[in-house]
Amino acid sequence: MAETSSPFRLDGKTVLISGAGGGIGRSLVAAFRAAGASVFGADREASMLEGLDLAGTVLFDQADAKGTRAAIRSYLDAHGAPDAVVSNAGFTRAETLDQLDDDVWASELAINLSGAYAMTDPIVAAMAARGSGSLIFISSVNALAHYGNPAYAAAKAGLVAYAKAIAVERGGQGVRANVICPGSVRTPAWDHRLAADPSLLDNVLPHYPLGRMVLPIEVANAAVFFASDAASGITGTVLPVDAGLTAGNLVFVDEVLRGK
Repeated sequence: MAETSSPFRLDGKTVLISGAGGGIGRSLVAAFRAAGASVFGADREASMLEGLDLAGTVLFDQADAKGTRAAIRSYLDAHGAPDAVVSNAGFTRAETLDQLDDDVWASELAINLSGAYAMTDPIVAAMAARGSGSLIFISSVNALAHYGNPAYAAAKAGLVAYAKAIAVERGGQGVRANVICPGSVRTPAWDHRLAADPSLLDNVLPHYPLGRMVLPIEVANAAVFFASDAASGITGTVLPVDAGLTAGNLVFVDEVLRGK
């Protein structure tokens, strides 16, 4: 009997990943390469992409929508539409409403929502013209319920709405769009917080039913699935990769019902 290729493989496919130099981004590159894809990495500076197994790089600051769109158009002119794109770049610093003002709000929406739109909009058009393509947006559990970071949360919730718009309005042209919502991910971004307060995880982990933070590769594996033919009938969905955080309130169950 003839062998058939696995629907989870991405051999011969091209993927563009934004924020490729970050903690999740590097795991995304590794996971897509392991699945057989050719990967182009995008980030603000070439130095951020050092050491990655990339077919090429695209440089832009996602806070600059015009510059982002121009860089993507140059990429499309040179390489055509990728088979999949992972919109992963993001940033937040304002953890509570008390830390917000108009400038902070505008900055976080510019990077996390408007910049993601500027990056993906030309690609969506190119994919639709070709008749196929998959978009994966790395959002956050903050898009689903409030866990702090209000401006970031608003932007990440906007990505969910934008992905659904693509799924509905471009599905007829073969374009799929899905969203991954990670919980706390154990990336180097946590290092300075844990250095300042080694007991921080004692407060964080009880909220997660699996008793741990998500690993970057677990987010990346979900993205590979969405990009693959194994997910060919899936579009417009939101997948939490959150160690169970959004399934319910474990702390409430433990402290109020179990009396721990």
